[in-house]
Amino acid sequence: QVQLVESGGGLVQPGGSLRLSCAAAGFTLDNYAIGWFRQAPGKEREGVSCISSTGGSTYSVRSVKGRFTISRDNAKNTVYLQMNSLKPEDTAVYYCARMRMCTAALVTTLTSIDDYWGQGTQVTVSS
Repeated sequence: QVQLVESGGGLVQPGGSLRLSCAAAGFTLDNYAIGWFRQAPGKEREGVSCISSTGGSTYSVRSVKGRFTISRDNAKNTVYLQMNSLKPEDTAVYYCARMRMCTAALVTTLTSIDDYWGQGTQVTVSS
C-alpha cells in the first residue's frame, strides 16, 4: 500500500528550527516529486514547497523562501523539510504528498497525485 508518514513536528520558540521527515512506504519514492503542504488553525490548506523526483529542482513559496529547505534521500525513501527561523505564522499541521512534478503552479494549487491526506505532523511556534 502507498503510505507517507510525516514526523518531526513539535513545539518550538520563534526563531527556532525543526526538521520534518516524510517517509514513504509501498512505492518507490524516486519516481515522484514530493510536496509539503500545511494547514493552520482556521485556515485553508496551503502549499509550502516541493522537490523534483531526483532532487535536482525545488520550489518554495515566498513566505518561507530562505528559511525552509527541502531535500530528499531516495536511498532512505525520505524527504525532509528543514525549517529555520520559525515564526508563529508557521504554526500548522504539515503534510507531504506525491506530485507528478515540482512546479510553483502545482504546489500553490495543492495538486497532488493522491486524493487523501495522512495524519500530518503538528508544528507549533510559540513563546
